[in-house]
Amino acid sequence: MSVESALGDASVMLRNVMAEDLLVFFEHQRDAAALRMAAFPSRERDAFLTHWNTKVLRPENVTRTIVVGGEVAGYIGSWSQDGERLVAYWLGREHWGKGTATRALSEFLVLEPARPLHACVAVHNVGSIRVLEKCGFRAVAQENPQHEDGVAEVLMALGPE
Repeated sequence: MSVESALGDASVMLRNVMAEDLLVFFEHQRDAAALRMAAFPSRERDAFLTHWNTKVLRPENVTRTIVVGGEVAGYIGSWSQDGERLVAYWLGREHWGKGTATRALSEFLVLEPARPLHACVAVHNVGSIRVLEKCGFRAVAQENPQHEDGVAEVLMALGPE
């Protein structure tokens, strides 16, 4: 299933993840600026591929590749954890600040009907917080730093709590 919308002269499309997409996702998660923004550690190639093939691409998860103008731009997905449904996305840096994340998340919310839907975001990641707010999420709690590096997170929710 694909959903398209206008993005300048390109389009945003969500499609099922293909095996070759994983290598693009792997490179995206190695970008130092993205790692700082997401406050998430990079994985080595084998660990990354194992994680995706055994945890992310499970049938109970909803995971899609974000394609912009025919190019793999990133991914978006949802999964259940500790009784909550969570959503996350990751875009290659060349797609930041162009409305891609907002359009992809808006389209993804049609595919993922679970509400409430939650997202955990590093408090310094104002761009991602803004994307979530544009799509109707609101801050419901600020988490104390749980990372070794002391990064605080905000828990955001869409739908009734």
